[in-house]
Amino acid sequence: MDKELTTRQEVETFVKDNTAALIYFYSDNCAPCISLRPKVVQLLEEEYPKMQLSFVNSEKYPAVPAAFGIFANPTLVSYFEGDEYRRESKYVSIPQLSQLIARPYNMIFD
Repeated sequence: MDKELTTRQEVETFVKDNTAALIYFYSDNCAPCISLRPKVVQLLEEEYPKMQLSFVNSEKYPAVPAAFGIFANPTLVSYFEGDEYRRESKYVSIPQLSQLIARPYNMIFD
């Protein structure tokens, strides 16, 4: 579940190949990124097990987030059936993230 993507093509392929996908853009020098990551992993494992999660290190691979118009960390981008659904940046609330994912996830998988 902790797949690291390093190119724009990898991100596009990951989104295309998964019905529900979440891309987590982060930096190792970002305190909110570090504290939020295990909470997002836990949320998906417990409540949305069919949603696939991947990570992009924005500091190591700056061209990748730039290609998607992402300039802040952390940024979480959710995709359903290949289309971007929502973006959440900086101060992300886990309960709010769960609510945002719930509706399309349940429509697709229930």
